[in-house]
Amino acid sequence: MYTYDARIRYSEVDYKNKLTLGRLLDYFQDCSTFQSEDLGLGVKYLQEKHQVWLLSSWQIDVERYPEIGERVRVGTLPYDFKGFIGYRNFWMTDEQGVRLAAANSIWTLFDMEKGKPTMPDQRTKEGYQISPKIEMEYLPRKIALPEGGEAKQEFPITRHYLDTNNHVNNGQYVKMALEYPEEGFVVRRLRAEYKKQSYLGDIFCPVVYEKENAYVVSLNDKNGEPHAVVELTGEKE
Repeated sequence: MYTYDARIRYSEVDYKNKLTLGRLLDYFQDCSTFQSEDLGLGVKYLQEKHQVWLLSSWQIDVERYPEIGERVRVGTLPYDFKGFIGYRNFWMTDEQGVRLAAANSIWTLFDMEKGKPTMPDQRTKEGYQISPKIEMEYLPRKIALPEGGEAKQEFPITRHYLDTNNHVNNGQYVKMALEYPEEGFVVRRLRAEYKKQSYLGDIFCPVVYEKENAYVVSLNDKNGEPHAVVELTGEKE
């Protein structure tokens, strides 16, 4: 288990002074990155081995969005390894220890030189101590697309979407998808399924599906192949 304390910043909130979902995801991603860096298994270690952890899926359940100035604690734990697949939980609590959000994530260790998944070495397995997974509802990784769907304006992938691996960071797909729900729609559950890496200059042609209390956004390329599918479930405030 790994935790760190933080305070919600002005730059992280929306017009209601509440933490945005995209920034909540950033907190979770930063938490696992801090743990990896502290264990000596971070970005430089992976770069030397020409490896990267690729996210396969997110599920984030939000009970309450904290407000500007609130002090929070963010935590993470790996709860399983199966071959080259890693499973990791996240959570955020308030100052009283009340849970604000919880998440499940599935990762694949990928060899960039060989272009295929690879098994974690013994140092990695020993570093990430396995803990019991947290209590939450665990949904399937795959997201089914509803019938219909409305094509939205295409847009290019520019530099600000990229991370240290020179591909689109997983959080950026979610931030893209959050542009499409109607104003005032409050997301209580996020599911994201990642299918294909995206790079500078790629063109996205989003298709948005609406269903009861939810939006599904398929971020497709020009051939209609989805790079990521994001499901946003919630309610109109």
